[in-house]
Amino acid sequence: MHAVSPAGEQAATQRQTGTETEAGAESEAGTRSGAEALRPHAENAFADELAALAAADDRPRPERWRLSPWAVATYLLGGELPDGTVITPKYVGPRRIVEVAVSTLATDRALLLLGVPGTAKTWVSEHLAAAVSRDSTLLVQGTAGTAEEAIRYGWNYARLLAEGPSRRALVPSPVMRAMQQGLTARVEELTRIPADVQDTLITVLSEKTLPVPELGEEVQAVRGFNLIATANDRDRGVNELSSALRRRFNTVVLPLPETAEAEVDIVSRRVGQIGRSLGLPPVPDGAAEIRRVVTVFRELRDGVTADGRTKVKSPSGTLSTAEAISVVTGGLALAAHFGDGVLRPGDMASGILGAVVRDPASDRTVWQEYLEAVVRERDGWKDFYRACREVS
Repeated sequence: MHAVSPAGEQAATQRQTGTETEAGAESEAGTRSGAEALRPHAENAFADELAALAAADDRPRPERWRLSPWAVATYLLGGELPDGTVITPKYVGPRRIVEVAVSTLATDRALLLLGVPGTAKTWVSEHLAAAVSRDSTLLVQGTAGTAEEAIRYGWNYARLLAEGPSRRALVPSPVMRAMQQGLTARVEELTRIPADVQDTLITVLSEKTLPVPELGEEVQAVRGFNLIATANDRDRGVNELSSALRRRFNTVVLPLPETAEAEVDIVSRRVGQIGRSLGLPPVPDGAAEIRRVVTVFRELRDGVTADGRTKVKSPSGTLSTAEAISVVTGGLALAAHFGDGVLRPGDMASGILGAVVRDPASDRTVWQEYLEAVVRERDGWKDFYRACREVS
């Protein structure tokens, strides 16, 4: 078996797709600029911060990394550079979690971000790849229908039938391209991928090679390559990782925000970013409603009120920070387009009901009991109680 040199393989790939690349170069450049993208990739949305960090970064960098591990952590956690440039936090949580994640990527072990739904696994994965490789697009989205070709490689069947197996007919996966170029690949929702397809990664992560038996060759990863996977074990349709595959990862568990203040801060930041990207006008005095949504979600999640005096039942859903962001963003749109521009309880009630009541049979009872036992008796929450009663 012959090894395929990264330069030769890359050149072959470029020849294979040269026509399409040239034809679509202008539109791709426009998309990558982020000017018209509804949600720009992290490396485009925060290009100024990444450039400022690179200019100020005088620490050692692993091979093919665009920033040093210290600068990558600063990019995620936020800070201020010597020239006064402010780096906005991308992740609000324990610093040690980010440091362990970044240092893992600087070794030969892959990184598994594990946590319940809504703990920013995908968000952290994207920003890590953007900071390390300045490219977060080498992505495999895991589903129950993800095939082995999505992780290894596929074939251009027209060329395959015309020419037989050849490099021109081979279609590299995002993982293969990351191996060839020394970049960071991402696999989202690893535990949703069928177990036999998951194990395709074992050779890639242990031997750092991807055999192509049809050509009698292999693709060897160049320095700088690594892989970030995300997974949770709470949703339906989860396929447990084999022990052999799990050993190839260093697992970092992303927790839910420890305090209400931290969660309010996260929701406020993300709602502001999403609102600006959607062109929504700013809604003043929204902090009180954001705090109210966070309080409701945390109490139902924890099964007890914030003061610890009243136990409540928890619904079937996770009521994550991501869902709180969605509820507030929906309320912001209602207030901006159909209200008086002020975020009010009536703008939030329908979104909260939809987030809490996932199972109409059991969750509706949980929600009604919470409204009557907690919300109704809470000072300053009368408007919120009436709004929730109306939509319920």
